[in-house]
Amino acid sequence: MNLAIVGYGKMGKLIEQLAPQYGFAVTLKLDEFNNPDGVAMTAENFRDVGVAIEFSTPETAVDNLERLAGFRIPTVCGTTGWFAHLDRIRAAVEINGSALVYSANFSIGANVFQRVVAEAGRLFASQTDYEAWAWEIHHSAKKDALSGTLLKLVEAMKKAGYDRKIDQNSNRAGAHPGTHEIGFDSGADTITLRHVARSREGFARGALKAGQWVTGKKGVFEFSQVLFGGGTCS
Repeated sequence: MNLAIVGYGKMGKLIEQLAPQYGFAVTLKLDEFNNPDGVAMTAENFRDVGVAIEFSTPETAVDNLERLAGFRIPTVCGTTGWFAHLDRIRAAVEINGSALVYSANFSIGANVFQRVVAEAGRLFASQTDYEAWAWEIHHSAKKDALSGTLLKLVEAMKKAGYDRKIDQNSNRAGAHPGTHEIGFDSGADTITLRHVARSREGFARGALKAGQWVTGKKGVFEFSQVLFGGGTCS
């Protein structure tokens, strides 16, 4: 299947490298040099594309996703920092009969970690002696802070019933691919849950897995639905 990569930075190059393992041929690569102001986002350029993977910036993702929906290209979006516009993108996808898989994090391990964190939040909800924190660190080039993943972890805890304050913090430094930590502390002891990404490879493989899955689908889905079922669109 022909694959378009919208946002050909470090993630895009890694996706291109791994794409043949997932049955994809990369036939279109767009970056800031050949696609300034979205000039290459045309129906003609995407005519023979079966799936698009979008890893750009929070500033360009919304316009990219709207155009891809208009072309009816099933899309996987790994960009974060644009989720405030999710309703706008959902409307575009539904009106055009297209499909989108989005996530704050395409790492399979990070998605499993979110479920572990939710269960911890449920168990500690009634243990009022414990206070909670949430912390993350990423490379200095990452645009959004707090990370989308950390916000999803906190949201998962709250949905599970943890309704007390969760102190949240982040750091940006060096080339760190990403660490997320959730902790609970009391006068008696400390419990720390941590997910550490060793490289970007896990994110790229998750996005390609989602690209396989979204073919033939219609609607807007989170990556957790790809991994754990519940295939009705969000």
